[in-house]
Amino acid sequence: MAEVTRVDLTEQVRRWARVVYDHQRLGEEPRRCDVAVVLGSHDIGVADRAAELYRLGFFDRMVITGANSPTTRSRFPRGEAVHYRERVVEQGVPGSAVLMETEATNTGENLRLGRALLDSEGVTPTTVMFVCKPYMERRVHATVLKQWPEVETLCASAPLDFDAYLPTVGDDRLVLDTMVGDLQRVMEYPARGFAVPQPVPEDVREAFHGLVAAGFDRHLLPGSRG
Repeated sequence: MAEVTRVDLTEQVRRWARVVYDHQRLGEEPRRCDVAVVLGSHDIGVADRAAELYRLGFFDRMVITGANSPTTRSRFPRGEAVHYRERVVEQGVPGSAVLMETEATNTGENLRLGRALLDSEGVTPTTVMFVCKPYMERRVHATVLKQWPEVETLCASAPLDFDAYLPTVGDDRLVLDTMVGDLQRVMEYPARGFAVPQPVPEDVREAFHGLVAAGFDRHLLPGSRG
């Protein structure tokens, strides 16, 4: 059983969190794609959403990608992709429709290794749906534009606002720490050549700094923890 860190979220923290969460979501409507790439994480709801989109006919095949990170080892001891695959199969996705990549430990590797797996299967998609956590959509979008620019992309996640999403994970601190870290990467990774720049309005930057000052800094890049 994963250890859950419970925190008392003040209304100010919730306001900041809603601003960041809403900015990070792209809100794209699902549409038919050649294939889906499902990004492993601590959130099993990503697998649930992938299974739902498969059943609705938005794609016929998916790649589930992910090894483990410090936040997922206790939740998914056999690896993110392994647990996600079991989950989607339980929900009616045929095993034959699922490719599994078990080595990726970050978003760039998710894309590179997931793409390599598709190549090895002779699959060259022109449209790809990336299924991820809601607040990870913008980061995925920016990374794909830099590292896999030849495909048309669509990001999909659970269609929930922040207040509805938060209890689905069961660990408020983990969600806020990770969300803050994802926004930092959106802001800083273009300079490192990992992603294309994204607009980050001033109110979003203020919310980011407020959350860091409030102690939600455990997923910040090395050397920048508050």
